[in-house]
Amino acid sequence: MRLNQPRIEPLEPERQSAEAQEFTASMAESARNLNIMRTLAQHPQLMRRWMVFANHILGKSTLPVRERELLILRIGHLCQSGYEWGQHVLIARQAGMTDAEIRACQTGSATPGLSDLDRLLFQAAEELHDDAHVSDATWAGLARHLNTQQLMDAVFTVGQYNLVSMALNAFGVQGEEGLPGWEV
Repeated sequence: MRLNQPRIEPLEPERQSAEAQEFTASMAESARNLNIMRTLAQHPQLMRRWMVFANHILGKSTLPVRERELLILRIGHLCQSGYEWGQHVLIARQAGMTDAEIRACQTGSATPGLSDLDRLLFQAAEELHDDAHVSDATWAGLARHLNTQQLMDAVFTVGQYNLVSMALNAFGVQGEEGLPGWEV
């Protein structure tokens, strides 16, 4: 984590507003108790509206899970968001990704031996992070592997997790016990 204590206190369920409790009631208890959700409970209207978009990216995207997680882990690393990194290491492992694949997200497009698609996904994340744009060469390469909706979801995935990484870093959201760190 970039900060060693939260700037915005994560609220215990009994201290959350009725609106926050109502919104999170449908979530699994493990999700409801994540520090990101407990922090967002400080602003339930924002949490409710943001979750619509977040749910598309995480659960309804046209990207295969592995490709989505490559993008998320890469942008999380580029933004130095330890919380985001750790949560998505867990998700990537649940999706069957190896630690070697996860570590490649730290070195990105410079990683030796990548497939063409993995290299292009990393390049897209790096270009969006550095310049808020995807070069013609990277776009054309991705278009050989992804359809139009997948290309759109790729850009929005990087944008969503860039935003989340900024919020996590700025708010000082701390990792839950056992959350993986940078060493994978």
